[in-house]
Amino acid sequence: MAGAGEAIVEMLAGAGVRRFYTVPGESFLEVLDAAERHPDVRLISTRHESGASFMAEAEARLTGVPAVAMATRGVGASNLAIGVHTARQDSTPMVVLLGQVERGHLGREAFQEVDLAGFYGPLTKWSATVHEAGRLEELLARALRVAVSGRPGPVMLALPADVLGEEVAFSAGGEGARGFGVARPAPPAQEVRRAARLLGAARRPVVIAGELSGEARGELVALAERYDAGVYTAFRRQDRFPNGHANYLGHLGLGTPPPVLRALEGADVVLCAGCRLDEATTQGYALPRRDQALILIHPEPEGVPFRAEVAMAAGVREALAGLLELAPRRAPERGWEEARRAYLESCRVPPSRARGGGVDPARAVAALREAVPEDAVVANDAGNFSLFLHRHWSYDCPRTQLAPANGAMGYGVPAAIAARLVLPAERCVVAVCGDGGFLMTGQELESAVRYGVSVAVVVFRNGLHGTIAMHQLKALGRTAGVEIGEVDLAAYARSLGAAGYAVREEGELEDAFREALCAGRPALVDVLVDPEIITPEARLQEL
Repeated sequence: MAGAGEAIVEMLAGAGVRRFYTVPGESFLEVLDAAERHPDVRLISTRHESGASFMAEAEARLTGVPAVAMATRGVGASNLAIGVHTARQDSTPMVVLLGQVERGHLGREAFQEVDLAGFYGPLTKWSATVHEAGRLEELLARALRVAVSGRPGPVMLALPADVLGEEVAFSAGGEGARGFGVARPAPPAQEVRRAARLLGAARRPVVIAGELSGEARGELVALAERYDAGVYTAFRRQDRFPNGHANYLGHLGLGTPPPVLRALEGADVVLCAGCRLDEATTQGYALPRRDQALILIHPEPEGVPFRAEVAMAAGVREALAGLLELAPRRAPERGWEEARRAYLESCRVPPSRARGGGVDPARAVAALREAVPEDAVVANDAGNFSLFLHRHWSYDCPRTQLAPANGAMGYGVPAAIAARLVLPAERCVVAVCGDGGFLMTGQELESAVRYGVSVAVVVFRNGLHGTIAMHQLKALGRTAGVEIGEVDLAAYARSLGAAGYAVREEGELEDAFREALCAGRPALVDVLVDPEIITPEARLQEL
């Protein structure tokens, strides 16, 4: 027998959970205490619940093992929700534990009460309230299974405060611990044969590597070579295929240059490997077209909004392995040289377009890429600055890109901190943010200092919400509410115990990046960028 809070931590630890991210709250005191005392678990106390949920999402994305995000009642749950939505749209497993009012107070609009299962239902794969301590083992096991099965995603358990005060019988190696087993469905043999015939007979086959293809990188490379297929990566999944490979044709995201899209537009067969074919990847649901034969590999293909010629409800690695067994003995030659040149030309860093008053973002990205190792993990936030990162950063190592497909601002700093907690000390971790995103969660630098997490944060500071300004100017010819005040971010970082550096011109980039990366503690580089350079192609005044 043990207290319910202790049982929860023990069962999750037995299932492989190693970190609980939270802002402490009075409604789950027993869980906090048990996590703090458990030898295999680390309790990470963050400065805001959004930081906690982003950290849990990033850890799970890197490891494949659910991390825990915790918050208290309606107020904490509201702040936590942004990272849960990120996990849902990015197909990331996460266990959300929310403190709740006592069972006898439910439904009375008690202090900070909200219907948590109803609130989180649309954000999660499954949400429930624990009404009986005796069912904790059952419900935790189910939560873990749901989080990692099929298309992975977040799950939520609401924990009434009085439930946590009860004693409960459980077995550390029992059902709760076993709940983490991952089922990888095998593809139907007839569907594999149909897909192989389509690929073999195709004139211009193209692959889109999505969020669930991470474990199948070797199979993806082999398939591209055996069928001589061109490969694109889905929005913010550039690390799913080596960008230096001769068959890599580009990243499908916001602002993909038209020449880069031509090979996809001209494809007769499109193989979608573990991608939900979201709006950004499909260029507004325009590609693939109905006249292109779509082969879909996804654990839950029924949720993908495209009609498929072949739809396999299967694990990506297993399906690709089947296709490789049926691949031609001699690879056909499709001739991707022109498409490859179009991609490489789009990545070329042009001469500086800065006209005084800041650095060209493309030059800053190029300087940062030179400064970090090839296997550096980059956690990038949302904002117009990210267009330059997507365009000019080459990803050749797996699991090196952390970026929210839902475009959640504030992701970069917390995600980098989680990566630093998870990865070996020799790996370089960098957060890249705009000033808008950084000012949402930049206070987590204090968490990095407190836990001794040496991350480098690079802020592209242009003094406005650039993406929104761009949309406003295109639609209305004027802006509203997008200005960001003049903030000394380097001084702010230093006030939190981190190192802080300021860059005002391109010649200062190299030294600032080197010093930040060698600081031996959290460090921030405040890069003033020219606000007029709004995209790789356009200036703000030209919109």
